[in-house]
Amino acid sequence: MDFLLENILNLIGFLVGLGIGVMSLVGFRNTGSPTLFRLTIAFFSISTGFCVIWIGYMVEDIIIKSGAIEKWVQALGIGIQTVGYFFIALSHSIKSFMPKSRYFRSVGMFPLFLVSSVQIEHIFRSVSFILLAYGAIETMLSYFESKNKRVISVSTGLAMLALGEFLSWYSFVFPEPILYYVSISIKIGGLLLLFIPISRIPLTRIKFDENI
Repeated sequence: MDFLLENILNLIGFLVGLGIGVMSLVGFRNTGSPTLFRLTIAFFSISTGFCVIWIGYMVEDIIIKSGAIEKWVQALGIGIQTVGYFFIALSHSIKSFMPKSRYFRSVGMFPLFLVSSVQIEHIFRSVSFILLAYGAIETMLSYFESKNKRVISVSTGLAMLALGEFLSWYSFVFPEPILYYVSISIKIGGLLLLFIPISRIPLTRIKFDENI
């Protein structure tokens, strides 16, 4: 039952990411926006990451039957997703790898300090969390400047992705199956929120607003 649910959630994540990636690609072709190009790479990467993990579960469930997915497969999928999160963060108001504020810099390094001596999966998840959390903060700050309501959807979506990554990390350190399922569901919800502003772009030929 657990494997079935994990298969379904990762399959949904793959399909949602793929769908948004296709929409972003169409938008890029219509507008020529560099932002949409980065988002296309981002969502295809996230979709591929979900797909790798889903295939890993399918192979385990049908062929290997050892009772657990291979750790390197999980790490590979998460690593590919992290690349996607980087491009999402880059597309939504992140101007540098680390914030200028000393306070935010110390907060950002804290998760890495905690996980620097453990498995690479922890590092991928912590990097994803840092990118997404800072992206959500920067995007919300841009809302106060632009008052563009679409930015709220983007900021909330990034925040949900960050929360999903944090819960995934927590469920990995302190195994709780329900937390893992909740984390994937939250990440899928975050992707859908990011889809809202993107869905309004592909059928137009206007320049994409670089502030969202």
